[in-house]
Amino acid sequence: MLSAAGVDQPQTEANLLLADLLGGDRAFLIAHSADDLSPGQKEEFQSRVERRAAGEPQQYITGHQEFFRLDFEVTPDVLIPRPETELIVEAALEFAKHGAPYFADIGTGSGCLAISLLNELPEAKAVAVDTSSAALKVAQRNAEHLGAIDRLRLVKSDGLAAISSKEKFDLIVSNPPYVSDEEMKSLQREVRREPASALAGGVDGFDVIRRWLNDAPRFLRTGGHFIFEIGFGQGQTVRELIDQNKWELIDVRHDLVNIPRTVILRRR
Repeated sequence: MLSAAGVDQPQTEANLLLADLLGGDRAFLIAHSADDLSPGQKEEFQSRVERRAAGEPQQYITGHQEFFRLDFEVTPDVLIPRPETELIVEAALEFAKHGAPYFADIGTGSGCLAISLLNELPEAKAVAVDTSSAALKVAQRNAEHLGAIDRLRLVKSDGLAAISSKEKFDLIVSNPPYVSDEEMKSLQREVRREPASALAGGVDGFDVIRRWLNDAPRFLRTGGHFIFEIGFGQGQTVRELIDQNKWELIDVRHDLVNIPRTVILRRR
């Protein structure tokens, strides 16, 4: 069924769905390959396969995704955390000036960036904002489950609009919407199941990035860093958008397939 529906690596996908259903991993499936499923398990597995064949992302079916060695709850209300976004966490850890930074995560979604950083920096505190109340509820559950809720303030906000400019952060991180209107039309069917508000970046993909490049300096201490993700082919344009009077470009780092992916700026 998955192969006929055009799902990549159908056997792997089926194994992931079954392993999650049974509470094991690939080794568990091999060790118990001769075991029979109960009628209820067969029914649930069939339902999962049908949902996946219809284009629902595997992570929404299982309800979770690993990110930076932590297991995050994900729902259709949030973007699915991706491996390339871990580059933001790695860079933020490198540029945090001390072990107790105060930072903001704009467009937190599942909370994967903020919570991963709080997990790595036990003395840090953070504010995480999102326009979606449903996404903030997912982030709250993840923060509670992963032991970060006492150091994380969740705020419903369009960017940093609901945050007082008197607050000064050491660091701001973000995985902003950066898909252009034209690219939105040709997204994979699985990606189209994710929240459009977390993907759509306007006509050229830079509407949100332009705004945050302009707004973020007011919320950063001098020398503080803004680290964010960009999409395929956006490296040169984002360099041109940077106001040299406000920002020093530290680096644009590439992902594992050599795509410029993570922009690191320092506030002047």
